Amino acid sequence: MSLRVTFLIIALVAAYGFLAYHLSELQLAKNDYYTARAASEQQAAQSSSGIRGAIYFTDKNGATLPAALNQDFPIIYAVPSAIADPRKAADAVSPILGIPVSKLVALFSRPNDSYELLERKASDNAAQKISDLGLKGVYADTEPDRFYPLGSVASQVLGYVGPDSVSNGERGFYGIEQEYDSTLSNGTDIDLTIDPNIQLQAEKILNATIEQNGATGGSFIVEDPRTGKILAMGATPDFDPNNYGSSSIANFLNPTVESVYEPGSIFKVLTMAAGIDAGKITPDTTYNDKGYVNVDHAHITNYNLSEHGPYGPGTTMTEVIEYSINTGAIFAENQIGNSTFASYIKKFGFGSLTGIDLPGEVKGDLGQLENPKSPQVDFDTIAYGQGVAVTPIELISSIAAIANGGVMMRPYLNAALQPQPISRTISTTTAAEVTQMMVAAVDKVPGAPAIKGYSIGGKTGSAFLPDLVHGGYTNKLVDSYVGFGPASNPEFVILIRLNALPVTSLAVDSVVPAFKQLAQYVINYYNIPPDRIGVGSQ
Repeated sequence: MSLRVTFLIIALVAAYGFLAYHLSELQLAKNDYYTARAASEQQAAQSSSGIRGAIYFTDKNGATLPAALNQDFPIIYAVPSAIADPRKAADAVSPILGIPVSKLVALFSRPNDSYELLERKASDNAAQKISDLGLKGVYADTEPDRFYPLGSVASQVLGYVGPDSVSNGERGFYGIEQEYDSTLSNGTDIDLTIDPNIQLQAEKILNATIEQNGATGGSFIVEDPRTGKILAMGATPDFDPNNYGSSSIANFLNPTVESVYEPGSIFKVLTMAAGIDAGKITPDTTYNDKGYVNVDHAHITNYNLSEHGPYGPGTTMTEVIEYSINTGAIFAENQIGNSTFASYIKKFGFGSLTGIDLPGEVKGDLGQLENPKSPQVDFDTIAYGQGVAVTPIELISSIAAIANGGVMMRPYLNAALQPQPISRTISTTTAAEVTQMMVAAVDKVPGAPAIKGYSIGGKTGSAFLPDLVHGGYTNKLVDSYVGFGPASNPEFVILIRLNALPVTSLAVDSVVPAFKQLAQYVINYYNIPPDRIGVGSQ
């Protein structure tokens, strides 16, 4: 046998010997590590985050921006069966992870336990320190988990992904993550109708307005009235879905669909729409405003009676909207009749779910309208928006129906859905007449959000917050503004609401400027052509 052949045989034997040794090391010396790693990967596979589809926002050009996706994060886990000295290991790990030594000792002392997750989404620093320990039975690795690159932006729309105690994996909680959990869990991406540019601008304006006016929070919705697409939606206070554990559970709820409030004078628009559509009044119908109404032992006044006094005889229904006259709304309701008035409020969708694709939607409360024993004063106050509870999504949907020629569309967020008409609320003619009343309220009232070159229809609403403990009302206000434009062919409708304002607050100084800023931004962003050209345009 030649020397070359002998050398080759020796080399092959050595190689196979090294391979056998390495396999033995893998099977014996590092068996615990790889067993635990396999357990970790199996858990990740069972978890929704391992294959979960991404969520995207969609801008006006159809370009998408990731709002929720998957990213590898450090994890730290233990193999208790491989830990020789549980107390010593616990003493070393506790300062790094902030887990009590006693708890770690209990975990590390389980002789037949091959996997215990110690920290998900650990910091790079903590993972490095664990690795540097070189401690047998405690390891750092990576696994995919949910990541929200925009932080708290639209957090209540998105929701978050968290541990599911039932499946021992993860699932979506709140928002789109919950509504489309099965779809996302199967790895299917979802594009939303949320435009990131409008969303970011709306959040910026809302947060600045809250700070300037001393409100405790607020919310907004921007919708395309022609289709029902939700272009922006949000509320403050919100939360960071990347770190949801540090926020109050109350912040996870989306108040635009999961809370009710008294809308105030915005409801006067709906009262007028009902009266005109029922043939009981016209925009030019007049009455004699004395500044007050006495009904069922209640004395109801106009909000500005002490400053302005009565508007007097010849006050038109259009002026009722322009100057937000309570007694005018009461007059209109009395002409309509309680039964017909209640039926129109229901036709506008109040007291029913809108069908928006978000979890937890609640209905507005029409209890007083539906109670046959309700006194007349209840109907009179509801005519101007007190004593009735609505959700913001109900309210904007009703105004969007007026902007859309009387046809109400289902609001939606999943861009894969198609526009779906829900019902016709009022005739096209009525919608046009009410629109002009709303435009007059912007054109003729000082401080209203008129935008040069554009016809904008809108209405303020202020209402006292109910006192849920003692009954009655507090001295805090909720201010809202709903408007749309251009009125000749509306492309957007916006609702902005501010919570718990001081009683001295005026909507013209708080929520109205915020609406105007956002409306102007949307007009510029979409490059909407003006519908008022020439001398005398606003």
